[in-house]
Amino acid sequence: RQRWRLDGRALRKLPLHVGLVVTEEEPSYADMASLVVWCMAVGISYVSVYDHNGIFKRNNSRLMDEILKQQQELLGLDCSKYTVEFANQDQADQVLNCQSTLKVLSPEDGKADIIKAAQNFCQLVAQQQRTHTDLDVNVLDNLLSSTNGFPDPDLVLKFGPVDSTLGFLPWHIRLTEIISLPSHVNISYEDFFSALRHYAACEQRWGK
Repeated sequence: RQRWRLDGRALRKLPLHVGLVVTEEEPSYADMASLVVWCMAVGISYVSVYDHNGIFKRNNSRLMDEILKQQQELLGLDCSKYTVEFANQDQADQVLNCQSTLKVLSPEDGKADIIKAAQNFCQLVAQQQRTHTDLDVNVLDNLLSSTNGFPDPDLVLKFGPVDSTLGFLPWHIRLTEIISLPSHVNISYEDFFSALRHYAACEQRWGK
């Protein structure tokens, strides 16, 4: 437990928001829960979980149960709680906290959310509450529901053989560092932390 906290502090930079993107056909709830708990343990504030079939989102209670179980087993946290948000859903669960916030996303939170935001903006223009010249990056960010309250991901860990993020938040990952790993199944903490070290060592030029 102490090692994880020290690991996080030892990195030159720690991502504020990590996206965990699974491109494999068979998602593992236990392994994804481990990744989420490790993110929490090293001090990452925001975590997004995504698979292109929406399996984790449809079965979010199963994923939350596994996260809760592993938090108790691995971290031994007290009973402080935080809200786990589900994008584009009204429901919310409570699980034990390491001051992190989690969203479970599916493809509907990507391109479909951008289309919905554009439609909402057009409706505001039609109602004369906005003009077409008001549209900019910040306005569109505010209209997107999938990451409301979340910063853009600093780092995406993509798992699986597919050389694509398969629709994960296309608007938000313009400047995101993407690291590919063979699989999330049976992934070790060492593999996870090695990816964080790689991110900490990379020089981001912001398109320059």
